[in-house]
Amino acid sequence: MNIAQEVATRSTCDRKYIGSVIVRDKTILSTGYNGSIRGLPHCDEAGHEMENGHCIRTIHAEANAIVQAARNGVNIDGGEIFVTASPCYNCFKMIANAGIRKIYFGEFYRDERIKKHADELGIELVHLEQ
Repeated sequence: MNIAQEVATRSTCDRKYIGSVIVRDKTILSTGYNGSIRGLPHCDEAGHEMENGHCIRTIHAEANAIVQAARNGVNIDGGEIFVTASPCYNCFKMIANAGIRKIYFGEFYRDERIKKHADELGIELVHLEQ
């Protein structure tokens, strides 16, 4: 989790700094932080793109970690992910479909649905109190 917290310092949306690290067998496979689409201005440069009280300019840390693994041909099936805040519902769905079996998170972030579906899918959620 310390590495995920360090990765979060690279976030380019100052509304929330989130970092994630995907590991398997104690080996780091991929990292991600919340930031804009590659090649487009970041929130700290262009401002926030707000929808329903949330900035949607950024790609979430978990999604970026999954995308980076795919982009680099890294198999993350059967891995675990450390995230500084629990995944939103959409990120949870990506994590599940990527074959990640365990999610460690810092603060709980707003979406109770992930608990129900994690239970149904046999994905372990581990809240690491900070």
